Amino acid sequence: MRQSNSRGAMQNNNRDGGRFGNANRGPNNNFGPNNANNPAFKKRTQTKKKNNPLQGDRYVDYLDMKLLGRFINDQGKILPRRITGVSAYQQRRIVEAIKYARHLALMPFVALDTR
Repeated sequence: MRQSNSRGAMQNNNRDGGRFGNANRGPNNNFGPNNANNPAFKKRTQTKKKNNPLQGDRYVDYLDMKLLGRFINDQGKILPRRITGVSAYQQRRIVEAIKYARHLALMPFVALDTR
């Protein structure tokens, strides 16, 4: 609904602030700001919960290369916990163990060059 203000300019008094034009007017609007039919409003897809590879194990050994190798990618970068599925506490211990193993030259800092 448009009304003129005291200066004679037209003013939009809709709840949406005029962002949706005429499509948002009427009792059967399907394009409200939080409506699932609105193309701009998309729900996030459910991501599958990753199983914890450590399964409650509280100790991460820096000498266990097989275990630590699961938490680095092919370039030698440490994988984030959203990829690996470990808890924040376990991620801190894993990063600490990987860095210590790198310092002792048990693990490489970068992957081998494959040319």
